Amino acid sequence: MDKLIIRGQKRLKGEVTISGAKNAALGILPAALLLSDVCTIENVPDILDIAILRRIMESLGAKFENIDRNTLRIDTRNVNSYMATSPDMHKLRGSYYLMGALLGRFKRAVVTFPGGCNLGVRPIDQHIKGFEALGAKVEIEHGHIKLSANKLVGASIYLDVVSVGATINIMLAAVKAEGLTTIENAAKEPHIVDIANFLNAMGADIKGAGTDVIRIRGVKSLKGDVVHSIIPDQIEAGTFMIAAAATRGDVLVKNVIPKHMESLTAKLIEMNVKVEEFDDSIRIYGKDKLSKVNIKTLPYPGFPTDLQPPVAILLLQAEGISTITEGIFENRFQYIEELKRMGANIRVEGRMAVIEGRSKLSGAPIKALDLRAGAACVIAALVAEGETELTNVHYLDRGYENFVEKLNKLGADIKRISDNKC
Repeated sequence: MDKLIIRGQKRLKGEVTISGAKNAALGILPAALLLSDVCTIENVPDILDIAILRRIMESLGAKFENIDRNTLRIDTRNVNSYMATSPDMHKLRGSYYLMGALLGRFKRAVVTFPGGCNLGVRPIDQHIKGFEALGAKVEIEHGHIKLSANKLVGASIYLDVVSVGATINIMLAAVKAEGLTTIENAAKEPHIVDIANFLNAMGADIKGAGTDVIRIRGVKSLKGDVVHSIIPDQIEAGTFMIAAAATRGDVLVKNVIPKHMESLTAKLIEMNVKVEEFDDSIRIYGKDKLSKVNIKTLPYPGFPTDLQPPVAILLLQAEGISTITEGIFENRFQYIEELKRMGANIRVEGRMAVIEGRSKLSGAPIKALDLRAGAACVIAALVAEGETELTNVHYLDRGYENFVEKLNKLGADIKRISDNKC
C-alpha cells in the first residue's frame, strides 16, 4: 500500500489547473445509460472513482473509448443488463445513480447497496420515496435494491431533507417518464445543474436545476452525438485555495467558476486572506496573521461539508478560537484524532469542533480516514515542522487527479512510495 512522505513548512507558489468535477462526472456517466447511442464527455477527472464507475458500466454492456486522458466516448447501444451487482458497487457511493438511470432506461433495476467513505448515516429513503412516487415498486433484500415499474408517470415529489443524491436520482428516473415531474426542496449544487445541462443537450426537458424546484417533462427518447464538458471541481479548487492560504503561499487557481466558490471566498476574506477573482481563476495570497472565524457547513450555496476538514487546518493557524459546526454528516470529525497526533488543539462537542488557533503542528505518522480527511492531512503536513508519513492514500486517489504532482509543482516536497509492509 502506498504512503506519502511530506516535508513541511513549504510555501506554495505558482499556478494550478483544476480538473473536472468528480461529483458531476459520477452523475453524468450513469446519465449516458438513458441514451441508446454514443456521446462524448470532456474534462472527465482521471481518478479512481471514475475508473470504478467505468468498470461497473462496462459490466452492463457500455463501451468506453479514451479520446485522450480526460475525454471519454461512451457507447450505450449494447447495454442489455439492468443488474448492477458487481463487487465494485461496494467501493463507490456514487454507484447509486445507476438506480435512477437503469430504472429510466429499462423500467427495472437491481443495484447493490453503494459504498464510499464512512461519514455516518447516508440513507436512501428520499431516493426510494421519489422512485415510488413515479410508480416504481421498491424491494430491498440481501443487500440489493430491486426496482420495477410497468411504466413511470410524472409526479410531484417533496424531499423531506435536501439531498443531492435523491435530487439527481429522481431527475434521472423522470427524464423518460410520462408527463411532468416536480421535485420540491431540491438540492441546488452546481453539479446538479451540470447533469441537467447534459441531459437537456440530449433532448431532455428539465427546468429549474440550481433552484429548489426542478421540473422535468418526460420525453420518449434522447439523441446521441452530444459533446459535453464537465464543470471544474469546486472541492478541488477549494482544497488548493485553502492549502495556499494555510502555507502563506501565493497561488493562482485556474479553471474555476468563481461563483461556485463564494462561500469559501467570503470566509477567506473574513480571515484576512487576500483573494483576487478573475473570469475563470482565483488568486490566493496567504497572510502571516489570520483572523478567527466561525463556520457552519450547509447545502449549497452554504459552506461545503467537503471543505470542512481542509479548512480546519487553516483555522489552526488563526488568532484565537474558531468553531466549525457540521450540518451535514455526523461522522465528519473522525480525522481530528489524526491532527491531534501532530499537536493540533481541537476538541469536539457533538457536531461542533472548537479549534485553538496558533497550534504548532509537528510531523507525525498519520492516516487518511476518508477522501476529504486525506486532503486535510496533506495540508496539515505542508504546514507542520518536520516530516509527516501519511498512509491510506488510496482515499486521495478516489477524488483528486494528480494531487501530489500538482502540489509538488507549487513547491511542496511530497514523495509517494510503495510500502509493502503497510
